[in-house]
Amino acid sequence: MSETKVILADLDGERTWRMADYVKRGGYEALKKIIADKTTPDEIIGLLKTSNLRGRGGAGFPTGLKWSFMPKAYVGPKYVVCNSDEGEPGTFKDRDILRYNPHAVIEGMIIAGYAMGCVAGYNYIHGEIFAEYQRFEEALEEARAAGLLGQRILGSEFSFDLFAHHGYGAYVCGEETGLLESLEGKKGQPRFKPPFPASFGLYGKPTTINNTETFAVVPFILRMGGEAFLALGKPNNGGTKIFSVSGHVNRPGNYEVRLGTPFAELLEMAGGMRGGRKLKAVIPGGSSAPVLPASIIMDTTMDYDAIAKAGSMLGSGAVIVMDESTCMVKALERLSYFYFEESCGQCTPCREGTGWMYRMMHRIENGQGRADDLALLDNVAENIMGRTICALGDAAAMPVRGFLKHYRDEFAYHIEHKRCLVPVELQREGSRIYVAQD
Repeated sequence: MSETKVILADLDGERTWRMADYVKRGGYEALKKIIADKTTPDEIIGLLKTSNLRGRGGAGFPTGLKWSFMPKAYVGPKYVVCNSDEGEPGTFKDRDILRYNPHAVIEGMIIAGYAMGCVAGYNYIHGEIFAEYQRFEEALEEARAAGLLGQRILGSEFSFDLFAHHGYGAYVCGEETGLLESLEGKKGQPRFKPPFPASFGLYGKPTTINNTETFAVVPFILRMGGEAFLALGKPNNGGTKIFSVSGHVNRPGNYEVRLGTPFAELLEMAGGMRGGRKLKAVIPGGSSAPVLPASIIMDTTMDYDAIAKAGSMLGSGAVIVMDESTCMVKALERLSYFYFEESCGQCTPCREGTGWMYRMMHRIENGQGRADDLALLDNVAENIMGRTICALGDAAAMPVRGFLKHYRDEFAYHIEHKRCLVPVELQREGSRIYVAQD
């Protein structure tokens, strides 16, 4: 099996990120063409709708539809923002795009500014990847020097500038309105919605926010055409998707494949199970996505609709693979601790509920579990879902509900016997899953 590379095509590590290399690969051709042809914003947005590009940050919202929400008759500045605050455990694709193909993101953001009538853009980059932030700044300077940013781009009436902003490492700043608050210099706490960013965003002005991967693929869609991009995937799931595969596999890394690729093929690309062990479970879309057992995921294709039908979500595309040596209680305890620490504390259900879930999980893992803990865990998770300003509460609750749904017997065994159900010999050889925390 092989990848179908679009964003990651023709990259050679550290040597191909410069503007000259990007231009050799066809870079900035799409931008030059729309300016030369005086392509209308509606034509660009229509092309994105045809491509069926869905947001690659987690929600999977149709990109063309999102861009169309920006008010056309608005008098005043409008903004476009890139969410590069990649903090979901298990996700590491966006940093590779910024490291190896930053000009694709820049061109995509300029095209977005053109299509939505924006005066400026900002790329909010995760606070723990400073080298990638510096590289993006260098790429911006190259684009400015080439006349692709600033006033009257390529001699046209279109003016647009772009800036990078280094974040602060808070997971909640990956939520789009929390990101906007942080970008404005305030505490990164999510806003109430409505109003939505398209009407009240950065500095109170209309704003559209998309993920790094979403912007990076826009130039390719304009060059190859919407229908050709759609054909790379499947209906309602256009194009390719970069999956960050980690956990108990032989070759962890980023793999760009067609949406609709069977999970079994993706696992094969990643070298199969490490040490020849059996697959036990997979978290298919980052740590906030419900876990799926091997019996379900092995018959599932990697696309938004199929993963949702299986009972989880594609999310950010972080595929965390767990083999038979994994203690599901220990794995969930670690995830619950992450969300407990990262809650901003603004909403009572999330602030209190994440702490309750973590303390119960810690109790069960350390042999102090109580008979009613599982029912209480279910109840707390259910009472968090849908009752918070942003989705962090849901992100904390969904792993709990997913683990209990498929592995309740393992949790019950832990409570009754004060030890793990996983055989001791497996624990000795390879006891735990390591989940990336940055």
